[in-house]
Amino acid sequence: MASQCWPSDAEQLDEMKERVSKMANVNKEEVRVVVSPYRICPLGAHIDHQGGTVSAMTLDRGILLGFALSGSNQVVIHSGQFQGEVKFRVDEIQQPKQISKIKDKSLDKVSSEIQEQCNWGCYARGAVYALQSRGNNLSKGIVGYIRGAEGLDSSGLSSSAAVGVAYLLALEYANDLVISPTENIEYDRLIENEYLGLKNGIMDQSAILLSSHDCLMCMNCKTKDYKLVYRPKVLEYKESEQPKATRILLALSGLKQALTSNPGYNKRVAECREAAQILLEASGDYKAEPILSNVEPEVYEAHKHKLEANLAKRAEHYFSENMRVMKGVEAWAMGKLKDFGMLITDSGRSSIQNYECGSEPLIQLYEILVRAPGVFGARFSGAGFRGCCLAFVEAHLASEAASFVRKEYLKVQPELASQISNESAVLICESGDCARVL
Repeated sequence: MASQCWPSDAEQLDEMKERVSKMANVNKEEVRVVVSPYRICPLGAHIDHQGGTVSAMTLDRGILLGFALSGSNQVVIHSGQFQGEVKFRVDEIQQPKQISKIKDKSLDKVSSEIQEQCNWGCYARGAVYALQSRGNNLSKGIVGYIRGAEGLDSSGLSSSAAVGVAYLLALEYANDLVISPTENIEYDRLIENEYLGLKNGIMDQSAILLSSHDCLMCMNCKTKDYKLVYRPKVLEYKESEQPKATRILLALSGLKQALTSNPGYNKRVAECREAAQILLEASGDYKAEPILSNVEPEVYEAHKHKLEANLAKRAEHYFSENMRVMKGVEAWAMGKLKDFGMLITDSGRSSIQNYECGSEPLIQLYEILVRAPGVFGARFSGAGFRGCCLAFVEAHLASEAASFVRKEYLKVQPELASQISNESAVLICESGDCARVL
């Protein structure tokens, strides 16, 4: 595990431990901190829910959850982003409650932002639900303080999955549960799919739990098989024209909307399943689950003409993206970063044209990044309906590229750009490590 990985700010960690020690009335030495990083998906966008193969890596930004044993069955959580206090018993039986359907009558007249603040505790309850649903006995509560990286809420970096993983690790640590990373992938899926009602796949939590510094994590979402792919060290590069040191740019759009309240994501998933069912039945298969990974490429080629226009686009994105992942993993392993970057840009284009996601500001941001100096690959992150775009950039040109993106985005989206601080509008990041308890 790389020693330079986030979090490297000892003062920040000490401040969090001090806060929790006062909340829980314990010595600072008894406080633990969960590190749960955000993730990016360079290749493999929007195909995890179809059992496709995806690639991902974590960033040196993410969620920190300081916690200590509460000395009882009580869970008490404060947030650095949201107001209020989450408080419940860890042995309460939790029932699924889809965030998109939550409506407290006493909140009818308050803004959606306040309602979101009241709902932020659902992830802690969801973690308890997931652990309970698989027969784990929880009796020890925690007192905790959770905070995310400044300015990166709702940014398309899977902060929700990072939050869910953080709560899982804290509750498991407190209750002496030994849970493997692959088991926790399933537990976080339960939080997102069953408890919150979001129809996403397992890529986000897999990246957060399995990644390693400076590696590309590649996972087959159908078989759950994965591998960590290292790129050659700088001295091993044989092609001098390839970028040596690289950085990751995160360019924020200023658009924020909770995924569960946007019907676009779940609609795309349903369209993929409909396309799969048509293709499978056209080949005489009426038994296989209607997901596109169950459709052989030759079956797709033989019967794709039977798909109406929208479904044809969704299927084309799946099959072309799966191929881009295969080529991208090979390029990364060989140090061919320019080839890797071209595939990322092509992925972004397919997400726009075939998967048809990405609002106008995100598409504009993507196009600006592609033109930025030193950038050799760009796409938007997350589901594409909000958040940020990512880019791989040559390290020595990262600052120049960030400045270029800030200026150009301000020209096309002055209102949204003005809502983002100059310091956080475009962040220069490096790869991170997996989620863990410090």
